[in-house]
Formats: sequence, C-alpha cells, structure tokens
Amino acid sequence: QLQASGGGLVQAGESLRLSCAASGRTFSGYGMTWIRQALGKDREFVACIWYTTSRTYYRNIEKDRFTISLDKTESTVHLHLNSLKPEDTAVYYCAASRDGCTADLTSYDVWGRGTQVTVSS
Repeated sequence: QLQASGGGLVQAGESLRLSCAASGRTFSGYGMTWIRQALGKDREFVACIWYTTSRTYYRNIEKDRFTISLDKTESTVHLHLNSLKPEDTAVYYCAASRDGCTADLTSYDVWGRGTQVTVSS
C-alpha cells in the first residue's frame, strides 16, 4: 500500500528525491511521514505532510535541507533531500498514521518497505 523508491548512493552535497506511492485505500486524514533508520540506531521522524491539508512538519535540523511534498493526482509523497551529508545515510521508510503528523512512531499503522540512502564523504 506504500511503496518507497528513489534511494541510492550519492556524494556529500548532492541531492536525491525519494517517492512514496500510496495505493489500495484512501489516506485522507492521515499523516504521511518519512522515517529513517541508520545502522545500529533507532528509527527517527524526518518529515510529515497531512494528506488532506498538505500542511508539513519537519525535524528541526532537517528543515533547511529537506522538503516534503504531496502529489494528490499521483497519490505520491516526495521527499527532496538536498545538501546531503554522510550522517544522512540510512534506510528511509514512508509510513502513514491516522493520528496525523505524530512523532510517536508506534502510531504509524501503515508502512512501506524502506529505500536505502547512502552518502559518501
């Protein structure tokens, strides 16, 4: 129901666009979120967009480099990653929550497979 794509290997300073294609159900009223997990670390909230209103939320330290957007015609959420750093290396997941854009990751009941982002220095 959620399919993430767009990851890859890039050099520091480069950009990527991740995509999360939603299908099989309506996500109206859901928060659509990108969550990442680096090797050996906990999953962390990156950015979220409300499916109904397109209001966005970010982890503070990513707000200037990452942009989340929603294409309702394609039912796809994009995450634009700019000025990538080696510490951005992680598996990026898209997930959806009826509770909206919550940082409580246990609230996310729909998950897609992750896409690997690797940033070399």
